[in-house]
Amino acid sequence: YPIFLLLYIKIFKYFVLWAGTCIVIMSDWGPRDCSPPDSSVHGILQARILEATMTAPEFPEFTTKVQEAINSLGGSVFPKLNWSAPRDAYWIAMNSSLKCKTLSDIFLLFKSSDFITRDFTQPFIHCTDDSPDPCMEYELVLRKWCELIPGAEFRCFVKENKLIGISQRDYTQYYDHISKQKEEICRCIQDFFRKHIQYKFLDEDFVFDIYRDSRGKVWLIDFNPFGEVTDSLLFTWDELLSGTNLKGDFSEGEALEQDAPAFRCTNSEVTVQPSPYLSYRLPKDFVDLSTGEDAHKLIDFLKLKRSQQEDD
Repeated sequence: YPIFLLLYIKIFKYFVLWAGTCIVIMSDWGPRDCSPPDSSVHGILQARILEATMTAPEFPEFTTKVQEAINSLGGSVFPKLNWSAPRDAYWIAMNSSLKCKTLSDIFLLFKSSDFITRDFTQPFIHCTDDSPDPCMEYELVLRKWCELIPGAEFRCFVKENKLIGISQRDYTQYYDHISKQKEEICRCIQDFFRKHIQYKFLDEDFVFDIYRDSRGKVWLIDFNPFGEVTDSLLFTWDELLSGTNLKGDFSEGEALEQDAPAFRCTNSEVTVQPSPYLSYRLPKDFVDLSTGEDAHKLIDFLKLKRSQQEDD
């Protein structure tokens, strides 16, 4: 982080999490939330959380430090752990956003996120090294909240210190300006990579996210592991790992150099897709049944349906 300090949009704040466990502390909700909850989903959830706080331990010193950090960063922050942010849990927040103003907001997102759970329980699930997993010290990372335009975010894939692919970050939507300016965007990101990132990161295979503002200036958002744990967006990991068929039909334009990275974006409104995070709103059993990923659950479901039909 110190190496790339000046490239980030805003400075981060780091705090060590207690034994890697999120404790829900809702004492800062105050009297305004003591009224009887309504029958909505959020009302029921609020009631359960308030009930849990009756026995939950509190860490006033830690709470104060986090709130001071939030205030110093403008009063609103974007939270994450060492690797992941709770992007899959945005739907459970009252504002349907990852924008947090209190420690309670952060814990609600963390406790509801499969991404965060994976960081705690299986952080090295895709690693092939035979050595024992190292002892992890988990950190809560707080970042000043900024309203970013999704169509200006891009994910860059680096293999052997060479930029091999660039993908539109929000690939579920079509952005006309990306299609029109993709050659310029690609050159801009390449220049940023050569000047600030290449041969400076501690690994030769990695993924980094950037934001290109309206003036064409590129900002570093974050780094990610080069592997299946990171979303490959408009690429596949087979393509990225093998390095074959990367450009395909996406290398349009004579201005693209032969050694330029493959650049992929959503080319028309016809290819617009639903958000990949929508499935996290449903119980995992429902998702497995709909996708057929768990054959045993499908068999059990069919047996249940057959039994119901026989009873009728």
